[in-house]
Amino acid sequence: MTNSMALNRTNFKTKTLAAFLAVLAAVALPQAFHVLGVASGLGASLGTAFLPMHLPVFLAGFMFGPIVGLLVGVASPLISYALTGMPAAVMLPNMVAELAGYGLAAGLLYNVKMPVIGKLLIAQITGHILKALVILLSVYVLGKSAVPTALIWNSVVTGLPGILLQWSLIPLIMFWIDSKYNSHD
Repeated sequence: MTNSMALNRTNFKTKTLAAFLAVLAAVALPQAFHVLGVASGLGASLGTAFLPMHLPVFLAGFMFGPIVGLLVGVASPLISYALTGMPAAVMLPNMVAELAGYGLAAGLLYNVKMPVIGKLLIAQITGHILKALVILLSVYVLGKSAVPTALIWNSVVTGLPGILLQWSLIPLIMFWIDSKYNSHD
């Protein structure tokens, strides 16, 4: 039995605690990057570049399934906004859609036999598609001009360091979790 399968059979209490901790990490990590950015003179650009909120969302989905992944993806930006004012209100619907897509897709892929990097790419694409749809909906259907459609591409380009960080860290973390779990079999 793979680690993902075992983790997704965990009880409700464990999944609730995992979701809480993932949301806590998803709120705290951007704040840490913000402090580092301010201290280094880079401002908020560190968070925009390294996408720290995304990591716990992906991990929650990969480790605990689609429901936990979706809940963490939706709750993280909403709670972060309520507590810190970040992300900016204009970005909040985009972030909720993107992170919900990440968590849900990662969770749906937890049991699929393929390398974690492949699962991660599919989850990333899903989140970006949902974010693009929300942006297009807000621009073309709701007539909101505060968010330009160029944001779809710009957010990918600006977040390339974060995407590379995700490609590096998430497979390593999942490998570490799998090897730790499998060493007890």
